Parts: sequence; structure tokens; C-alpha cells
Amino acid sequence: MALLKESSADMKSNIKLIDARGPRFSAALTTLVLGLALVTQSTILIALQLLVFAVGAFAGPAKTPYAFLFKKFIRPRLRGDIPVEDVRPPQFAQSIGLIFATIAFLGSLLALPALFIIATGFALAAAFLNAAFDFCLGCEIYLIGVRALKR
Repeated sequence: MALLKESSADMKSNIKLIDARGPRFSAALTTLVLGLALVTQSTILIALQLLVFAVGAFAGPAKTPYAFLFKKFIRPRLRGDIPVEDVRPPQFAQSIGLIFATIAFLGSLLALPALFIIATGFALAAAFLNAAFDFCLGCEIYLIGVRALKR
């Protein structure tokens, strides 16, 4: 993940920047929700996470309920420089999460437990990678796509 130093040039560009620590916090909460959904096979939990992913995919990760919790309770306690990053890769990652949560939700509604388990498991694995190792799989896929389109 490419972190940027916030500068006046960054702020004047068309690229929207977000606090890079927020998506990692959101990934930790997502890991908890998806883990519980997987263990309990809860349609309600996967539906709630689907809604969070939808907000992140369409309005941006900074508009999710998890981002609100980060801004309200976590960010005020953090010190030092604020690492920032381009919002587009995390927003794309939210879109991928939305796809997997939708598939899991449909698996639950259609009584296809294998579909639910596999889709939830993939989303959980990606969220865990971000939360535990600061490796955003969806962000990396976004960057690979951008590089491929530039060729």
C-alpha cells in the first residue's frame, strides 16, 4: 500500500486522500463481523456487513459506520503525523467485499450453505490480511488493474 505524506500539492490535486489507518481499523471490525457470520451462519450479520460494504463502495470508505467509529473514538487518541492514502484503492476493495458479501447473502437466502461459507471465507481472509498485516488485497488488485490499463 502506498502511503503519501500530506502536502499542499496533494490537497490541491483531484485525488481524495483519507487517513490510511482508518481502513485497517475497519478491516479489524469487518474481520470480527465476518468471523461471527461464518461461525453462526447468520444471514443478518452478512446482510449488515453487505450494507457497510455498499456504503464504502458507493459513498467511499470514509462514509461507513466503521469510519465513524474510527474518527470518533480512535483517531483522537492517535499521535504523530497522519499517514494518508488515495481513497480509490480502498473504495475498490469495498466493492470487491460487496460482491462477496452479496454472494454470501444469496447463498444464505437460497439455502446454499457451501456458497455462503466460501464467499464469507474469502471476504474474511481479505479483511484479516488487511487488519493483521496491513495488506489490502483489493487495493493491490486495483493497482494491478491500473498498471495493466496504462500499458
